[in-house]
Amino acid sequence: MNVHLLYEPAEEDLTYLKSLLDKNISLTTGEKLPEDRQVQIFVAGRPTQEQIDQLGSIETLIVPWTGIPPETRSVMLNYPDVRVYKLHHNASATAEMALSLLLAVAKRVIPFDQRMRKSDWRLRYQKSDTVLLDGKNALILGYGKIGKLVRSYLEVLGVQVRIIKRTLTEKESKEETIFPPSKLRELLPETEILVLALPHTDDTDNLISHKELALLPRDAILINISRGKIVDQEALYSALKEGKIYGAGLDVWYNYPKTKGERSSTQPADYPFHELDNLVMSPHRGGNVKETEQLLMTALARSLNAAARGEPIPNPVDIQLGY
Repeated sequence: MNVHLLYEPAEEDLTYLKSLLDKNISLTTGEKLPEDRQVQIFVAGRPTQEQIDQLGSIETLIVPWTGIPPETRSVMLNYPDVRVYKLHHNASATAEMALSLLLAVAKRVIPFDQRMRKSDWRLRYQKSDTVLLDGKNALILGYGKIGKLVRSYLEVLGVQVRIIKRTLTEKESKEETIFPPSKLRELLPETEILVLALPHTDDTDNLISHKELALLPRDAILINISRGKIVDQEALYSALKEGKIYGAGLDVWYNYPKTKGERSSTQPADYPFHELDNLVMSPHRGGNVKETEQLLMTALARSLNAAARGEPIPNPVDIQLGY
């Protein structure tokens, strides 16, 4: 079985990947596509139509991330015979980021840290406005691997968790804590922690806007580890600035650098979120940890070996839905 990986991993990561692969898998890497052989599996996050056409023999695309970029979905809609899969190697790291952001917001870690760096102890002697998480009600939108991990972490803290899930299994439909999207607005008034862990699609674009944020309690915390555009940015900025919700933690944004030179000067949104002291900001690195590449290679090898053995490949994507 011939596989091409569109980028060139570090030497040690590539060596590790090859050590995990079945012997009947032939692997090539790099931006230059093979010209002298047939490729059955293409591993790429943002393949172009030209690349897919050049690799006219491919049967499978593996996107080496959890989310499917909109441009990838647009391209692959033109190739209905190519099966698409994704990797969930960073699910634990992303779920941990959700918890980190929540704790940082609830305990006001950033303002306390900034004051202490200036030898200012005055916040210690003021009436506390930090939040106790034990006993609070959380609502998680999205119940994939990340959502399930976030639920388990929150429950350890004593948080009561409910779920919004697009498609419920027969068993899930009988559970008292899992609900369809139609119940969202009904559940929001009792939601003190709102965690977004769902894909960005046409259905979820601006899913959380003025009306939804207005339904949350004033002491609610919003955590977004999915995609920025699921939350209307003007609505969120206004809610935070005006104190309509307690705070938010964001690892995903609205504007991203388009070039290497823009990486040191790109505002992440069209509104000055950086001026808000009830917001914790992270540059979309929730899934990145020291172990990321090894985790990625392990997950990729698992998928490729399954394909080579004729077994089901993990994490299939419905390209019509985009996840």
